[in-house]
Amino acid sequence: MRILLITYDNGSLFHGFPMGLGCIARVLVDRGYDVDVWSQDIHHYPDEDIPLAGYDAVCISVVGGYYQYRKLMSLGAVISGTPGRPLFVIGGHGPSPEPEYFLLRSGADVCVMGEGEGTVGELFDCIAWGRSFAHVKGIAYRVGGDVFVNPRRELLDVDAIGMPAYELFPMEYYRLYRRPRMGPTDFCMQVLSGRGCTFKCNFCYRMDEGFRPRSVEGIVEEVGYLKGEYGITRVAFEDELLMSSVARTEEVCRALAPLGVEWDCNGRLNYAKPDVLKLMRESGCVFINYGIESYDDGALKRMNKGLTTKQITLGIEATLAEGISPGFNIIWGNLGEDEEILGKGVEFLLKYDDGAQRRTIRPVTPYPGSALYYEAIERGLLGGMVGEGAEMKYVEPVEDFYENRHLNSDLLAVNFTGLTDDEFHKALLRANTRLLENYYDKQKAAAIEQAERLYAGDTSFRGFR
Repeated sequence: MRILLITYDNGSLFHGFPMGLGCIARVLVDRGYDVDVWSQDIHHYPDEDIPLAGYDAVCISVVGGYYQYRKLMSLGAVISGTPGRPLFVIGGHGPSPEPEYFLLRSGADVCVMGEGEGTVGELFDCIAWGRSFAHVKGIAYRVGGDVFVNPRRELLDVDAIGMPAYELFPMEYYRLYRRPRMGPTDFCMQVLSGRGCTFKCNFCYRMDEGFRPRSVEGIVEEVGYLKGEYGITRVAFEDELLMSSVARTEEVCRALAPLGVEWDCNGRLNYAKPDVLKLMRESGCVFINYGIESYDDGALKRMNKGLTTKQITLGIEATLAEGISPGFNIIWGNLGEDEEILGKGVEFLLKYDDGAQRRTIRPVTPYPGSALYYEAIERGLLGGMVGEGAEMKYVEPVEDFYENRHLNSDLLAVNFTGLTDDEFHKALLRANTRLLENYYDKQKAAAIEQAERLYAGDTSFRGFR
């Protein structure tokens, strides 16, 4: 059986390695299937150029963003409109909470819900042998206009997944992926440190409950392989949460220290203690991406963040003091938030931002699968009757979200505040104007300082061209 995996184009110059598809590819290759990758992301091929001829199945995985949704619909239209097309399989965070809608809307035949590594082997064995899908856990499938949703599959042992099938992908391209605090000669690759998170923020749309760490032996083996095979000097742990506890963070640091690579991760300020951060820096950590979300204790409590402004302040100050650059993620518009809370977030960013990244504040988005999504439905903010007069019709919440409301991640999808949509966007414009001016003022000052050093005799600077 021949299977085509699509790495879709998101319009970037450099894309990160498609970790999900890489892991799926490993399962399929190890089962003896013939797997190819269509790298639309690298070459910016038109959607209409998908090379479907000769394949028995084509697979696409997307997360829940507005761009990814529209990209899936566009690619799906091409696949579904091709005579004699292969079986069409979709998966990922995006379709998993609402598989019936995604199947009918995209024209796909099968939706893999949740983690795919434990499902695709059984699924493709059924396809190869012409067996029914009725007993395959973790999928929804379409027969004509009818959709059948099977029970979800049990969670995996993360260590059983194995390394992604790197050999199928153009690694010379993916190692050019850029992260904060990288040098021009560094090569970077994402690595899985675990799956899930110990916290339950109301806006999070992750697929599964709980946290499952990967063994440090497996992490070390993979990082060592990437360093030796592809010259990787920087590792990006971009799964939900490496810093799941103090003990776990220390264990990972001690394992990474001998490898001599720099690395970054997603972290929690609850665990950003000076001794932990010192160990992280000594083991090669140069950047920690923190989910701060708000600088107001009431807002943090309402979103179930499990964090306080005191912990945020102490953690950020300790991170900066250790010479690690922090990533600042703040959103606005969650339950009970107002302009005063937005202002607190702006002042916090202006005080502590070290200029490593251009940071703006985005509106909170109630992605399908999140607690906030179901809150929006309960409040009547998603779904229901839309249109006017004879044109009025009922729209399901998921369709309302993707087709009418979530049109850009920097614009309001659902308004939980007491402001009008226009007032909300004007307040966000004022806030982000201050943050953008601050960022570019720092860039300007740094460039002028660089010029001053050059003309004072610093020959190490190679010029502005």
